Amino acid sequence: MDKGPFLWLVSVGLLVLVTGCQATFPQKNIEGRAQGLRENLISLTDVILSNPYDPVGYNVRGIAYGRAGRYRRAIRDFSMAIHLDPDFYAAYANRALIYRSMNESASALDDYNHALQINPYYAAAYVGRGNVYREAGQFDFAFNDYSQAVQRDPMNERAWYNRAWIEQVRGQHMQAIADFGMAISRQPRVPMPYNGRGLSYIAVGDWENAADDFAAAVALDPNFAESWFNMALVFEHQGDRNKAYQAYSKAWSLDRKYHAARAGMRRTRVLHLIKRCPSSTQPAC
Repeated sequence: MDKGPFLWLVSVGLLVLVTGCQATFPQKNIEGRAQGLRENLISLTDVILSNPYDPVGYNVRGIAYGRAGRYRRAIRDFSMAIHLDPDFYAAYANRALIYRSMNESASALDDYNHALQINPYYAAAYVGRGNVYREAGQFDFAFNDYSQAVQRDPMNERAWYNRAWIEQVRGQHMQAIADFGMAISRQPRVPMPYNGRGLSYIAVGDWENAADDFAAAVALDPNFAESWFNMALVFEHQGDRNKAYQAYSKAWSLDRKYHAARAGMRRTRVLHLIKRCPSSTQPAC
């Protein structure tokens, strides 16, 4: 089989990872815990009223506001926590994440820098700052921050995953495979690291391991379109156009804006129909 089309297919799969993976990998979006939304906000406000000079209360309520999408109120609470305790590095990192969510990158970087000045071992701040750099296309800075994070917290699955993403973009697929594996070992129930590693396996010609990873991703979340698309790449490479068509169709049914999946359906539709109706004499065809 001509490898040319599959080089293009793999590039499409990598583009999906580059543009989509960061939003789908489960993130502990704001450091800390909150037990709910509206009811929790009420109880947290009661705590603050009973002890208005405790920065922890404002930090925790800021987390709840952030999770509820009430960003301005979250910033207000994190700012109060910082005012009460200027060395509260977690509050700086939490506020930075809100700024990042609001596309205020300069403010986010400033807060992450403050957090790391106070605590240079705070892995979550390295991951967060690396994400800001990555989104700005500053991949070298992002890579360095993710590397700092894995050194300081080897169990941080996001740091391993994000560093693998940078390695993949750079074409360093063997390093990416290793780092995706570290992310998987720390959070094995999430599909995106399997998809990422599978695409790097394809890039180095290891379609068998790629198929295993994509199958694992589908099993973990059958409603994740990217996993079906990647599985379709394997079926098409294997020459099984019928299975490829079915997998592309599943991806498209899950995400009607998934143009690459729709293109895959068009590529495989004719042979799919021929396989179902091998003879033009069959009335049903």
